[in-house]
This record gives sequence, C-alpha cells and structure tokens, in this order.
Amino acid sequence: MNTGNCDFSIMEQQFSEEIKQITNKLRELKSLGNEKNCLLSKLEEIKDKFLEVESIATSFYLNCYLSAFTDKYADLSLCVQRLSVHQHGALIAVQRRDPIHPIIQKGTDIGAALTPELLEAIFYPGNPLHDGAAVVQGNHIVSAANVLPLTNKVIIGRKLGTRHRAALGLSEQSDALVLVVSEETGRVSFALDGKLYPIAATHPLH
Repeated sequence: MNTGNCDFSIMEQQFSEEIKQITNKLRELKSLGNEKNCLLSKLEEIKDKFLEVESIATSFYLNCYLSAFTDKYADLSLCVQRLSVHQHGALIAVQRRDPIHPIIQKGTDIGAALTPELLEAIFYPGNPLHDGAAVVQGNHIVSAANVLPLTNKVIIGRKLGTRHRAALGLSEQSDALVLVVSEETGRVSFALDGKLYPIAATHPLH
C-alpha cells in the first residue's frame, strides 16, 4: 500500500501556477481608480482564482490523508465526483488507524473490493443501503448502511444535515476521514479531526 508521502507533483505545479497568477493580479490593483476603470471585474477574477487554489489544496491534502490507508484514493475521488454530478447523497467513512466499528451502529456486511461503480450503486436513490454510511478499510468496502454518531457541534451561519453531522461526529471520536456528498446541492466535503472541509466542484479531486 502507498506510504502516503504526498508526492502529487501535478497538483503542486497547478497550485504554484495559480498562486503566481493571483500574485500578478494583486500587483495590478493599486487603487480603486474611478468609474471608467472599475476594478470589480478584476476582484471577481481574483476571488475565482482563490476558490481554484482552495480546491487544489483541498484535493492535495485529501489524497494525502487517504493514500497512506488505501490504494483506492483515486477511485474514491472519482466516485464522489460522479455522485456530486447526479446529486446522489453519500456518506463514506474511511477507517485509518483507529478501529471505528466499536463506535458505530453496524449495518450490512459487504466485504467486496472497492470500485467506484459499487459505491455508486450503494448510494443510488432507493437502494435499501443508501441512507447510512459505507465503511472503507484498506482497499475494500467492509459494510454499508452503518449509523454513525452525530455531532453536537453548531457551525454559525450554516445548517448541517444529518450526513454532515454524522461525518463530523465520527471524525470527533476517531481519526477516520469521512466523505460527504450533499443530496440537496451535490456539494462534496470531507470531515477530519472534527472539522468539515468543503471541496470546490470546479476542480477534480484526482
């Protein structure tokens, strides 16, 4: 299995290039100018670039956090991207060092090799297993329809759905990384160490 040395050179190159572009655009901003030289469009471009940089950085760290514990991190990334496009809600808990079965309500045993197609089938709307969390250990899907502990955390200005509360809850009680796809918006996030990190849809995760 991958040793998790975070050698994702392409992402590092993309990150550096985007930072250079932002720096150059910021240098062009010296004053507000006047109504004939409105800077709002340039500020909008810089904001979009920052979102792109955030997405690349999130993708980099997500793959780093996963690569030491599963060789299937690219398949996981592909899966959540597809689920996001179709707005199929999903909750995928990737066990790392801490055993998580003692702190979850176990669902249905799967015991199959991890593939994007199988995960997508599990979370297809109407599938009896789609409401709970799938647990991934190593390169296998261990079980599905698991019930995770819910967080009591309140995030100001944001209403958390059950999937996001479950993702945070498990990440508070273990070192598991939990991927979440919102059924309402299709947005992808991951929870780690009791914090939730959104993944911008403008950049692929792998």
